Amino acid sequence: MPGPKLHITGPYLEGKGSFAAQMHELTGPEDAARLVDYWAAEGVTSFKAYMNITRAELKAAVDEAHKHGIKITGHLCSVGFREAAAIGIDNLEHGLLVDTEFHPGKQPDVCPPQGVTRAEIARLDLTSAPVRDMIADLVRHHVAITSTLAVFEAFQSDRPPLERRFLDAASPVAALSYLTARAEARGGADSINAQALKKEEAFEYAFVKAGGLLMFGADPTGNGGAMAGFADQRNLELLVEGGFTPLEAIHIATYNGAEFLGELDHIGTVATGKQADLVVIEGNPAARIADVEKVQLVFKDGAGYDSAKLLESVRGQAGWH
Repeated sequence: MPGPKLHITGPYLEGKGSFAAQMHELTGPEDAARLVDYWAAEGVTSFKAYMNITRAELKAAVDEAHKHGIKITGHLCSVGFREAAAIGIDNLEHGLLVDTEFHPGKQPDVCPPQGVTRAEIARLDLTSAPVRDMIADLVRHHVAITSTLAVFEAFQSDRPPLERRFLDAASPVAALSYLTARAEARGGADSINAQALKKEEAFEYAFVKAGGLLMFGADPTGNGGAMAGFADQRNLELLVEGGFTPLEAIHIATYNGAEFLGELDHIGTVATGKQADLVVIEGNPAARIADVEKVQLVFKDGAGYDSAKLLESVRGQAGWH
């Protein structure tokens, strides 16, 4: 089947207390280094640290990964962003909405029982010295951030607009699950979820204007409303909603990701000699970002595919496997 090129990551680097039985729980720094060394030899191209990893385990993993020329990202909770930057992490997932360093009573190496709440983020002053210092620290240590706005937006009952193409692509069970979660979500412009989303948008804008490298991903988790592909397009629209121009948003979505992966020499921009991985769009997303949803053709290595036929070939299957 036609599909994407893949970069393969290793198992999650998770400490004690994981909510998922499938995740190996690290027993200490030596275990973290051993795991990274083993999977690097097997050919993985990156690692992701997770919510309960300790600072010592994260440092051991980062040091070992960097020996192999591999980068580490993280969805952190037990470790704050500034702590992770000092350790040498390369990227941070999700942005301000998961940074626990501003959580009252935060204990070293401990993920707060409720993580960081949307209410805490909604109240946070982005112009305050601690937040400005955190942004400056990330920029100084060359730590990138991966934006996942679409998955956060999906927790509002009135957003995003419910689309026919989403329901057509989803399996019946996945569609019912999402529609139920959507109906139960707290919506409205004044809701805590809406305020937190706006704060995250403002944080990402401030991070970029301070010189930070921002990328984005669909993160198709949450309540099921962020579907891979469609959520990537929605991310572009949300970046523009947050203050970026359409061209700035497109640059974040394309050039920045290729730069972080070290592959800007052959992907990320349209230029002679680069891979012919392209989309043909009806409209002009540089002027109207919503036009990015009007994909007509997808080219991979110069071979063109009809977008409508690709979607029809997997109708009713998203969330099935």
